Amino acid sequence: MTSKIKTDLAGQLAPKILDMARARSMRAGDPLREEAFAKELGVSRSPVRRGFALLEDLGLAVKEPNRGYFLTRDARDIDVRKLPLDVDTFEDFYLRVVDDVLAGEISTSFFEAELLRKYDVPRGQLLKVLNRLANEGMIERNPGQGWSINSFLHDSEAHIQSYRFRMAIEPAALLEPGYKVDTAAFAKARRIQQALLDGDIFTLSRSQLFQIGSQLHELIVRCSGNTFFLEAIRRQNQLRRFMAYQSNVDRPRLISQCKEHIQLLDLIEQGRREEAAAFLREHLDVVSRLKAAREAQDARDLKQALAVSDLG
Repeated sequence: MTSKIKTDLAGQLAPKILDMARARSMRAGDPLREEAFAKELGVSRSPVRRGFALLEDLGLAVKEPNRGYFLTRDARDIDVRKLPLDVDTFEDFYLRVVDDVLAGEISTSFFEAELLRKYDVPRGQLLKVLNRLANEGMIERNPGQGWSINSFLHDSEAHIQSYRFRMAIEPAALLEPGYKVDTAAFAKARRIQQALLDGDIFTLSRSQLFQIGSQLHELIVRCSGNTFFLEAIRRQNQLRRFMAYQSNVDRPRLISQCKEHIQLLDLIEQGRREEAAAFLREHLDVVSRLKAAREAQDARDLKQALAVSDLG
């Protein structure tokens, strides 16, 4: 039996790098960019580089002088489970903590000791998850001791306002006079959306699904050439990441969204930008109304559960 690669940071990052490459539908020959992966993973470029080197040892990447690392196989054809790698043991725990935060199971201000008792995990494992959540803007360390949860996460009205803001910004970006379609990026985005429809919706993690959606919307805004629009959307994506994790549990609903994404790409590439802007605004409006309805139903369910509890 093949022995596992020693569990160090590079060994933990290598499976994540492959997961991200799969989420992006990267193909053989595509470059592995240190800066992009480091930013997404919340680490420095050095361990990412070691992760690339580990993939090279496994024959999944190749390093070219003065150019960096490149994939040697299509990412979706790589089965991480069959590789001699220690698959990240923190992802399930990370998502469990995310779910508990969103469900209000963790106080808005808390101490590490509380979570150590709650989850019964090693302190090092807990700290890695907390630091990841801090890098993603979900929590922040208090000036003295303890941590605080971003108040945005439990503000239903702020969630809806976030979509209203995007409804103003994203369609406007499409109407910028200097808008220029990135043909290669659009083709790649289309392949990713089609891969989702072909089954990836039901196999990718919640974090991967969010990443794909946010990258598509950032691409559409980036082509406007307006850096202020792009920075605003990136900030919104950071804030709404965890609400999207919740909504992505309803995976069948994402099928219609993927189809709309492909239709949106079609309209833009056909030069029908005014029509695309109207379509995008409606697309975001529908999502925001579904979000509002879902939160209202959750509130009713909670009220009913409390009433039953009181009767008991």
